[in-house]
Amino acid sequence: MKPMCEKVIPSANCSWRFVKYELPNIDFNWHYHPEYEICLTLNSEGLRYVGDNIEEYSGADLVLVGPNMPHTWHTDENDNGTKQTVYVAQIPKVWLDGLVAEHAELNGLESMLKLSSRGLFYGHQCTQSAIDLFVKMEHADPFSRYVLLMNLLNIMSLDAQAKVLSSSFFTFGNKTDAGIDKLDRVIEFIYNNFDRSLYADELASIAHMSTNHFHRFFKKRTERTLTEFINQLRIGKACKLLINSNHPIAVISDKCGFNNISNFNRQFLSIKGSTPSFFRKSIKIKHVLS
Repeated sequence: MKPMCEKVIPSANCSWRFVKYELPNIDFNWHYHPEYEICLTLNSEGLRYVGDNIEEYSGADLVLVGPNMPHTWHTDENDNGTKQTVYVAQIPKVWLDGLVAEHAELNGLESMLKLSSRGLFYGHQCTQSAIDLFVKMEHADPFSRYVLLMNLLNIMSLDAQAKVLSSSFFTFGNKTDAGIDKLDRVIEFIYNNFDRSLYADELASIAHMSTNHFHRFFKKRTERTLTEFINQLRIGKACKLLINSNHPIAVISDKCGFNNISNFNRQFLSIKGSTPSFFRKSIKIKHVLS
């Protein structure tokens, strides 16, 4: 089965992506992407596929997958009905390799990152440390989350129990995926036009797809619906304006493409956990205290 190329979108105000999933089970999704991926799976039991390696796993499972390495996990629902938790950090190769090359303090990561092209599985003690760090990342601000990521990479690089998974450099970096080119064109259009109304049929035409097919394609490639993606982008832009300008909130709402202030407030609260006005006040308080 040919793996699908996944499009990874960094988290808001970050150079990399952090995400936590709570799922009844993990579906088989054989895929790859040009980013490094750290995956921590908890309360889960099933099969892990990395390159040509297939292994049973259970409990806490920590793996580093290198760029363009096909991988997936696959589980059934837990007998007791509890959720399975997956923490994921997806780190752009160019960004992380650049940090390692430019900072002598990070040179110790080179060997691990090279071996990640075959996938790496980590020992119990390292995995327990990773659990603590990922839990802290969930509610951390972008700078603190970056520090926690560096701490995690350091701990992983020092793990003497780490083992290679795939028998060879089983990568797909030299293969093309027409779908990713279509998605890049659509996302570039969204980024350039987020401040106006955007319609699914308009974006579908850019990808040369029917609207229904486009919705399925976009969700599968980005793990977000089109509406979720656009709203998250607009709220991210709104945060920058709230921090860096004195524009009234109604003006910022218009500048970020929301059709009315009520919808803006509702989406901001859903995504950021606070109202725009409270967000702006909290930032000003932080500046005063610092």
